[in-house]
Amino acid sequence: MKQLSLDVLRSFVTIVDVGNFQRAGEMLGRSQPAISLQIKKLEQQVNKKLFNKVGQGYQVSTDGKWLYEHAKQMLKINDNIFRELSIETLRGRMRLGIPSEFASALLPSIIGEFSQRYPDVSLDVTSALSKHLLSNAQQNKFDLILALLHPTQTPHHENLEILREDELVWVGDKNRNLPTKNLPLVLAPEDCIYRSRVISQLKQQTHAWKINYTNPDFYGLMAAIKQGLGITALAKSIVPDELEIIRDKRLPNLGSINICLLNQDTQHPQVSQTLANYIRARIGVN
Repeated sequence: MKQLSLDVLRSFVTIVDVGNFQRAGEMLGRSQPAISLQIKKLEQQVNKKLFNKVGQGYQVSTDGKWLYEHAKQMLKINDNIFRELSIETLRGRMRLGIPSEFASALLPSIIGEFSQRYPDVSLDVTSALSKHLLSNAQQNKFDLILALLHPTQTPHHENLEILREDELVWVGDKNRNLPTKNLPLVLAPEDCIYRSRVISQLKQQTHAWKINYTNPDFYGLMAAIKQGLGITALAKSIVPDELEIIRDKRLPNLGSINICLLNQDTQHPQVSQTLANYIRARIGVN
């Protein structure tokens, strides 16, 4: 059974990346003759010419380009294995504060994967409005807080990181038509950033509207929407499959919102940073 050497593949990928045998050797701590010998043996093994001589240099061949893409994948798998298995076992209690709509969208996958990977970490999750989570009275009760801020708001904490700017959109039941009169709304209580944006934008236009239902819980709002009580607003990235984005000329543009992460854990910093990385990945931050 033939086997490719990952060490040789790494040399090959490095040559393609930097465009030069000598520079690749310098980066990998090998002489140019040693690098050239590796490539010669690799070409013999796969029975393909991987580089074509052009002038005084070499250019990767068509077969070489094909191998380059697959070699990168093999090296990535190898590096991920060692990176994951070299992580020390994490232990501790992690207190996470998160808005309820993000909890329903993110936590099922995060909790399952994170808890399976780190079974000795105890997660204590609280769902509440962003304003309450970031308040002086509540903020210190959490190690990690995911929250929403208006783009014009200045982060009041040095460790508060803006993960991404997201569009605010109108959402409703995909099986129900929007009423022609008195736009019905389903909203969270006062202090909700969605509610304040919806009302401020609706007040700037002439169409009639009314709040039919108020509930601090995201699942309660979804149930009300499914019962036909009205529509609401959400960050576009977390709109559930059961609802659809509504585009209607009667509905004003809601602008955007900043999704932020506050990491203030000092007792278990490695645990906090690891969970923060899981959240970044789900939010779409590299």
